Amino acid sequence: MNQYKKKEEKVRPKRSFNKDGESYEKSEKAENFTKKKNSSDIDKPKRRKYNSPDREKTDRKKGDAKYDKPKRKPISFEKDKKDKISKKPEKANTPKRRDITKESEILTEIVERRISEGRQAPRKQKVLSLEYEEQYGPIRLNKYIANAGICSRRDADILIETGAIMVNGVIVTELGTKVMPTDEVRYGDKILQREKPVYLLLNKPKDYITTMDDERDRKHVLQLIKGACKERIYPVGRLDKNTTGVLLFTNDGEMAKKLTHPKHNIRKIYHVVLNKNLSLKDFNAIREGIELDDGVLIPDELEYIDNSKKEIGITIHSGKNRIVRRIFESLNYEIVKLDRVVFANLTKKDTPRGEWRFLTKAEINILKML
Repeated sequence: MNQYKKKEEKVRPKRSFNKDGESYEKSEKAENFTKKKNSSDIDKPKRRKYNSPDREKTDRKKGDAKYDKPKRKPISFEKDKKDKISKKPEKANTPKRRDITKESEILTEIVERRISEGRQAPRKQKVLSLEYEEQYGPIRLNKYIANAGICSRRDADILIETGAIMVNGVIVTELGTKVMPTDEVRYGDKILQREKPVYLLLNKPKDYITTMDDERDRKHVLQLIKGACKERIYPVGRLDKNTTGVLLFTNDGEMAKKLTHPKHNIRKIYHVVLNKNLSLKDFNAIREGIELDDGVLIPDELEYIDNSKKEIGITIHSGKNRIVRRIFESLNYEIVKLDRVVFANLTKKDTPRGEWRFLTKAEINILKML
């Protein structure tokens, strides 16, 4: 309540006291305020109009800088439009467009000038593939030994340091030595091959010649095994164009030499179909041994097949050229069909005509034991 009283006291008009302090009278301002408050004719402040007669008028003359405002020029939009059309915004650091026709003309002139002067454009060096370099380029000796299937690279380093490896008849003990495909690398008495040995058996069909390439574009056996492996493999021995059956391919030169040399007596079995029955007299003559131009040939085995005297089974060890055909042709027989069934204990079982397969580990071990 005291707060409200204080506020009311502030609103009340101030009082003036007498000198004695007993009585007081209102001040003149307070009396005037109460009069105005009670009177109905209070002079309210009137809003001044712009054109009111009470406004002070001043004498203005033309030419006075104080009163005369500068006149604005009329705006013309047509000129601005022309300026916008004529002046296009320039792009900062815009590259110029290439004139391809001019550049091509310049290049053709340069080439023609070089040709007339006898100078040709420098040729780029031929980049050889990694497979090409690995097949025909130099290779570290320890990798060569490892690829031959002798041992790992670490063990190959030990063999090199101990002097167990010979390159072209010279003992090599320095690690990091590189060899070429034409170099002869020996471990003891064994010639090592650069690549891992691969052994592939093909059931050769008719009308294919046993060669790596032919000048007359005849069909050859490598066309049948194309893409079989990355290694370069060769046929072991030969089969005539009209002879079918087992044909071995390998990159193991030592094995190929072993299988084709006469002293190793590699067994081969052929199925022969003749144009007429083989007489008993001729049958016995072949079994006892028949004389040919290059010597006498005695087969290991000779039998009739399925009680048919036209079909003969013959087993031989000789590796002479066309030996089976020459045996029967010497007795006036014509061979209609000749199929090699077995070669070095390898058979064409589960291998259709014209198809191939890799040898199993057991078959490879049998070849190494021969």
